[in-house]
Amino acid sequence: MQTIIFLLYRSAQFVGFPALFVYLMARYGKTLPERFGGLPFPVTAPGGIWLHAVSVGEVLSAVELVRALRGEYPDTPIYVSTTTTTGRRMAEEKLASWTDGVFYTPLDFCFAVRRVLRALRPTLVVILETEIWPNLWRETRRSGARLIVANGRISDRALPRYERFRGLFRPVMAIPHRVLTQSGQDQKRYIALGATEAVNNGNLKYDFDPEKIPTTEDLTAWVAGAEKVLVVASTHCEDIDEDDLMIAAWGEWVAEFPGLVMVLAPRKPERFDVVAEKLTAAGISFRRRTALTPMAAPGVLLLDSMGELSGVFRLADVVVMGGTLAQRGGHNILEPALFGKPVVAGPHMENFAEIAAAFTAGGGLKRCGRADFAGVVAELLRDPGEWGGRAKALAEQRRGALGRTLEVLQEEIERAWPVPLHPWVFWVLLAPLALLWKWGGRWNRRRAVARRLDTPVVSVGGISMGGTGKTPTVLRLARHFANPAILTRGYRRLLTEPVTVIPRGAAMPVERTGDEAQIFVRSGAAHVGVGGDRYAVGRAMETALHPELFLLDDGFQHYGLAREFDLVLLDARDPFAGDASFPLGRLRELPEALGRATAILLTRTERGRTYAALRTRLAMVPIYRSRVVAESWVDAGTGKDVELRGQRVAAFCGLASPTTFWSTLREQGVVPLFRWTFGDHHSYRHTELTYLREHAQLQGAEVLLTTEKDLMNLPSNVAEILAPVGVFWLRIGVAIEGEAKLVEQIRAIL
Repeated sequence: MQTIIFLLYRSAQFVGFPALFVYLMARYGKTLPERFGGLPFPVTAPGGIWLHAVSVGEVLSAVELVRALRGEYPDTPIYVSTTTTTGRRMAEEKLASWTDGVFYTPLDFCFAVRRVLRALRPTLVVILETEIWPNLWRETRRSGARLIVANGRISDRALPRYERFRGLFRPVMAIPHRVLTQSGQDQKRYIALGATEAVNNGNLKYDFDPEKIPTTEDLTAWVAGAEKVLVVASTHCEDIDEDDLMIAAWGEWVAEFPGLVMVLAPRKPERFDVVAEKLTAAGISFRRRTALTPMAAPGVLLLDSMGELSGVFRLADVVVMGGTLAQRGGHNILEPALFGKPVVAGPHMENFAEIAAAFTAGGGLKRCGRADFAGVVAELLRDPGEWGGRAKALAEQRRGALGRTLEVLQEEIERAWPVPLHPWVFWVLLAPLALLWKWGGRWNRRRAVARRLDTPVVSVGGISMGGTGKTPTVLRLARHFANPAILTRGYRRLLTEPVTVIPRGAAMPVERTGDEAQIFVRSGAAHVGVGGDRYAVGRAMETALHPELFLLDDGFQHYGLAREFDLVLLDARDPFAGDASFPLGRLRELPEALGRATAILLTRTERGRTYAALRTRLAMVPIYRSRVVAESWVDAGTGKDVELRGQRVAAFCGLASPTTFWSTLREQGVVPLFRWTFGDHHSYRHTELTYLREHAQLQGAEVLLTTEKDLMNLPSNVAEILAPVGVFWLRIGVAIEGEAKLVEQIRAIL
């Protein structure tokens, strides 16, 4: 039966697609591209963290978690997705300064989910509270990312639906790597539905700092003259309209407290106008938050804004929690409790039964029925006693969920092993070519005869296509030696002479060297030899320049030259380039080739990461870590170092791994107006630069930013072509953790 239901579910995605598309267009309108997996922002780097929070409440509960993650992982991209429009607005307002992108969660279709996973390539996906999306969960697991349900809960209203389809949900509930629940009751419910790794972790909402919750000055001033302030939070209209109850009790309260101000906050935005009409019909003086004007007490403030309720609790004398008089199951009382406010709740706290029971028993929550709630509220307004203090003490005792959650997420990030998600057709078509590539590489290695130079050779290479930071690493190592030489093939040079030798400090046109070799030449860090036969070039350099050491650039697959030391670079964000040979992945050689390495350097590492899983897999050789360091911006016209001082900038590059440049810009706090990506080693034409300048002027950019490698492929008069738009390139270096030990290991071969 489970199989039949699952097949029906999957086939409905395709068979019913036309009708569904019409429905989605009507419901989502302009947001449809995002719902189908589009992203409204550029992805700067793989390996990020994706948090999914459905609505406003879940976004607010995620604030402290996102802050903590950004503090622990300052270099790691963090993305937040939401389902509702109000949740999206709230995420952009509250989380924009700590995240790299906010977007709508794609509809639970495999193709839409895969688009997002392929673009973000996250190491960790965190589902906040209760969102069971089978395809999102399954595809996340297939991608190698770790899937965590944080602050999980299953309400009384949702439980019967899940239990009715227990057979269908059981395999889905087993997908997450960890489920962290709000309470012991939620833990039991997840386990009963099939979760295998569910633990009671506590509620994240306990861990916010009341002092950090802002309260706007105009609201504070508006209630300043009130005798008493009553906050009625998150009202509902289920079997009964809670707003009607408050309006009916208003006269009784005002008779005793003529200076009373009531802040009335409906749960759903579509209720704002309805409640306003009810207040008008009842003849109650009120103001809307979105049109706030002075008003003498008594009166009502209709809180028709989103995200301000937490700050309003600070102003309250008493708080009535909505959703508890109506049969809604209640809302979380922790925020007003942490502000030390007396809290009143009706009989319906089923969604937070454990919290309600503990607070009621501890004297931190006043319970009432529909008949007596007005009198209970009046009693607390008259004499709040110790209710607020006890509520705060009980809430303080339950703090710590944030720290425990963060610890779990840190463990899971280190266990992640992201792999690309490809459709089966991709594998069928390209798998034979990947086998041919693998066979060809082995054949090349077997037939190669390695010739040895008189001077020691240190190879700096990799096992994957694309940039891993070899050029700055070679330059960094060269500076540790008195008379080093660099051997490079001079990829994409125009004049392919067999041997080109450039003594340190000499100049050579880029046409004779290629762009990457030109960086070595201009650095003046070493002699540079360019040619396809690195042995012949090395012999010529030994005769003319007598270097103490050769650094063989991109030499791991250059089998014709013997070397004494093989340093293999792996991009920590994508170490095995899809875990497949080209063209299925980007591997030149399979990971078992790392057995030939003398040492491994993990490049582009991120602060806060230990890379435990990667280190375990690579335990056969010494492992070092490095990260890109931005040294300075250089004006392409004058060649002088400059600073970005608030200019409006755009960026372009032609790199094998452009996300590296975008990531570096992000770490520098630079937000380009637009980004243009060209092919690796792209040679820029005059017409392209003219169009780039015109687009920059249209967007209001004052400066175009690029890389040193791209500078080598730009015409010498690029500053004149792009004027009046300036062009700056970024000088970068690398910081190697354990650099002294690595250099000592290399010196041992001299």
